[in-house]
Amino acid sequence: MADYDVAVIGSGPGGYAAAIRAAQLGLKTVCIEREALGGVCLNWGCIPSKALLHNAEVLNTVNNASAFGIAVEGVSADYAAGVARSRKVVDRLTKGIAALFRKNEVDYIEGQASILDPHVIEVDGKRIEADHLIIATGAVPATLNGSAVDGEVVLTYREAIVDDRVPERVVIIGGGPIGVEFGYVYNAYGSTVTIVEGMPRILPQEDEEVSQALARALTKLGMKVLAGSTV
Repeated sequence: MADYDVAVIGSGPGGYAAAIRAAQLGLKTVCIEREALGGVCLNWGCIPSKALLHNAEVLNTVNNASAFGIAVEGVSADYAAGVARSRKVVDRLTKGIAALFRKNEVDYIEGQASILDPHVIEVDGKRIEADHLIIATGAVPATLNGSAVDGEVVLTYREAIVDDRVPERVVIIGGGPIGVEFGYVYNAYGSTVTIVEGMPRILPQEDEEVSQALARALTKLGMKVLAGSTV
């Protein structure tokens, strides 16, 4: 008899939701995560980026308060405090997932999982048998040949989302949602931002009208957008 009906590798939005639903349907379930509960989206992606975007939106509103007939003087922005706030949001939501696991009786194992065969997983030397396996391991940052990531000059989103420094000048390679979000945030805090996108337009997966409107808006904010360009 197997240890579990369902084993889920990865605790991101796909993994934790699948694990909770399986448990709600009466299946004995375990979720295995090698790094941080909640995966990329919750810890280094969607959630902290939206928190930083809100910081930037508030700052832009304050800096343009005169348009609303409000006089504001002596405005200063602490980016490090904004990053700290985003990490608190992450921590709160991570604890929320842990609580949902407990409520729905999903076992949680922190460790590196290896698939030995369709029904056997090894986690840090311990074997686990499951009738069904769900692989929800998510994505990893893409890198460019010749551009070694050092966490200081060349960063991926993983380093950038927790870095509390505001670069004086920054080139963002990739004009998809992630690149545009970072560009907007850095620009709000005073960086000189250039976004480079290899496709003919930024947000190439979205409607062309949306891409064009956003490119105009970002340019109006003082950002440089180089579409159809390679590095």
